[in-house]
Amino acid sequence: MSTPASPRAGDHETLATDARPVTSATITVRVIKSFPFRTTKNLVLKELDLSVTTVGHLAELCREAIKTQPGFKYYRSVQLDTLKKYTVAHGHKTQNLIINLDHDDWILSDPHQTLANAGFENETEVSFFNRADYEAFKSHPETKWD
Repeated sequence: MSTPASPRAGDHETLATDARPVTSATITVRVIKSFPFRTTKNLVLKELDLSVTTVGHLAELCREAIKTQPGFKYYRSVQLDTLKKYTVAHGHKTQNLIINLDHDDWILSDPHQTLANAGFENETEVSFFNRADYEAFKSHPETKWD
């Protein structure tokens, strides 16, 4: 007589990174207006093909959404010029609630690099901000809204 298989044998929960292919991913862009005041608004982009979308194209998609979506009215005055990975799905998050201050190698400086080559997966979070403001905050990471 054989032992019945466990009802959970082979069952596993699908991870967010596996839920959608790289050709149809969802990413969250954390648009940062102010580091000291922790002013940020999320922009969710769906159906992105990470294998062909470049860093430069992502920045343009974000700028266009900020120009046209009413919820971003107060973000239009900020010169957004830099993208940096914040976290990937199921990865550890930083202690800083506004931006990942370590891993400067996660700053996306090549506008021609595809997002897939930059390590993006489904449910990746990325920050979009002004580089000069970031450098100033990084040298004195004090918040004014505690």
